[in-house]
Amino acid sequence: MTQIKTAMVLAAGLGTRMRPLTDDRPKALVEVGGRTLIDHMIDRLKSAGVERFVVNVHYFADRLEAHLKCRSDVEIIISDEREKLLETGGGLKKARPLLSDDPVLVANIDSVWIEDENQDRAIADMLVQWQPQNMDALLLLADMNRSSGFDGAGDFFLADDQRLSFRGQAMSAPFNYMGVHITHPDIVAEVAEEAFSLTPIWRQKATAGRLFGKRMQGDWMHVGDPAALDAAQARLKRT
Repeated sequence: MTQIKTAMVLAAGLGTRMRPLTDDRPKALVEVGGRTLIDHMIDRLKSAGVERFVVNVHYFADRLEAHLKCRSDVEIIISDEREKLLETGGGLKKARPLLSDDPVLVANIDSVWIEDENQDRAIADMLVQWQPQNMDALLLLADMNRSSGFDGAGDFFLADDQRLSFRGQAMSAPFNYMGVHITHPDIVAEVAEEAFSLTPIWRQKATAGRLFGKRMQGDWMHVGDPAALDAAQARLKRT
């Protein structure tokens, strides 16, 4: 199994869909189940062996930094995006000097999930599946029919060899991207723009057969707005 000690946590977003809860805080500090969203994700990654976290900040950056300073159990390094919000790809590119040359886990902060039988194995299973010589990115996936807080018709099809293809013109696809993936930190190196999304890069990698997926066995809650937050709270209470 690959050991990944460093993660990039994407926490710089404006959280506009989560208003009014984000009128005085970043979305990363919205609480679900008694913990902030960013602590949910850091704890997940820590349980899989991550020790070092690079966190990008922009909206209410000072408040997020103050919160993170209270975590003495892990190393946290700030990637400062106060001047300009850089999106997912641009955030990873700006943080590149803070990352090693080894593969890195990259995670959004708006995902909460419950695995079947409380296994807490999803990220560990990704590390087992990761093959850096054959893969440019490995995405964590949830079944569409076990997802909440997600407005789309599904993101991906998953082949028997675990390669991913985008939904494209299909009416729906069975799997959603859960906001966690493993990648090479240099995957963004050739992009000239300062602010950009990772999605176009993934489309290129899917066409080349180098974008893969790992299916999580459980319920995924995308916590993107107050209604989705309420649904996640209710689901967590049933565990």
